Amino acid sequence: MSLLVVGLSHRSAPVSVLERAALSREAQARLVHDALAAEPATEAAVLATCNRIELYADVDKFHAGVAELSTLLARHSGVPLDELTPYLYVHYEDRAVHHLFSVACGLDSMVVGEGQILGQIKDALALGQELHTAGRLLNDLFQQALRVGKRAHSETGIDKAGQSLVTFGLEQLAGSATVADWAAGKRALVIGAGSMSSLAAATLARAGVAHVAVANRTLERAERLAAILTEPGGPGAGALTASAVEMAAVPAELALADVVVSCTGATGLVLTAEAIGEALAARADVCAVERTCGAPSLALLDLAMPRDIDAAVHRLEGDGVRLVDIETLAEASADAPMAADVDQVRSIVSDEVAAFGAAQRAAHITPTVVALRTMAADVVAGEMARLNGRLPDLDDKQRAEITQTVRRVVDKLLHAPTVRVKELASTPGGAGYADALRELFDLDPQAVAAVSRADLRQGSPNTARESA
Repeated sequence: MSLLVVGLSHRSAPVSVLERAALSREAQARLVHDALAAEPATEAAVLATCNRIELYADVDKFHAGVAELSTLLARHSGVPLDELTPYLYVHYEDRAVHHLFSVACGLDSMVVGEGQILGQIKDALALGQELHTAGRLLNDLFQQALRVGKRAHSETGIDKAGQSLVTFGLEQLAGSATVADWAAGKRALVIGAGSMSSLAAATLARAGVAHVAVANRTLERAERLAAILTEPGGPGAGALTASAVEMAAVPAELALADVVVSCTGATGLVLTAEAIGEALAARADVCAVERTCGAPSLALLDLAMPRDIDAAVHRLEGDGVRLVDIETLAEASADAPMAADVDQVRSIVSDEVAAFGAAQRAAHITPTVVALRTMAADVVAGEMARLNGRLPDLDDKQRAEITQTVRRVVDKLLHAPTVRVKELASTPGGAGYADALRELFDLDPQAVAAVSRADLRQGSPNTARESA
């Protein structure tokens, strides 16, 4: 079996296509289930973020796998295959591993070096585990990707080179000012209470906004986030007030807010251009009574995919509105962080890809080695049973000594070739050594498969260990 990834991202597709192809969690679940039902795939996982959709699978046929995964992405995204195909990329085997490790390190992000992708990879793995579509290969792959990403952030300055998408978006709104100077004393409205919205609320709190109102379809989640922001030790402790509101209260909050961040999982628009226009009119009345408003009077950050805020709002920018969305961020992304840190991360990725490949190739031969030693143990048991029949007068001590001697002989004969074949299997092209071992010792393929299945149930490529 071989690793294959088919996907599209901000690097291969325009935002308009990514927006159309966005997948809800339910759609992601259906996608991986259908991928598993397809003949070429035995494992599947999907990595879906605001700027990428990637389907990972363990396949036995490359061309059939590419065709099937591409078709499934088109079907579940609702984008016709002929429209989607020009934007798809394909990575196979070591290149697929290299791609995911690079993604985990933030090298493939819209803002290079951002660390939020690690949480999204963790979520992708959790979904695959929950649905039982991620087997040993994808579990190993995604868990190692998380370790590689953490290593890159701890050993290099890559996260100083880039920022989170939230911070980058706020910097675009702040313009020439620092986010702290721009945000100080402002009133913020955060729509949504998921991971991205929570990060936005915490970032705004640390930047010095005076008040954060959190709106969410489930009021309890909004209340929980508002409480976290102001609790002792929280990001806005002592200097911030926060409130939770129903989604029905969003129009009233818009009239009061200086900055709005929206990131929900809604399939339709959360804020229309008409709603923003009405908020501006109401805001003008409020400002006339309570304060003098500077420009821009309403700053909007849309981090959702598909978008939460109507793109037509861009036409209102002359009226004191500033909208930054995923498309704006894609155009503004300065993809040039510190070259030395990027080079160092790329070196880490290359080393980790080589190590992962060697470990997978070595693990691939383990079931064969275990099956060989099991067969040898069966031969010893059979021969001892025959000896007991021919020499029934042996006492227990003699019988035990003979048994131990025969086992030692077998172990010594098998030790060197099994150790050596595992070493050879870890080299490029080493998968053929498992086939050679099975052929030379006439091992039952079903016995090898049974070891692999038992290994998979226990969740580790190294669970079944042969004796030294």
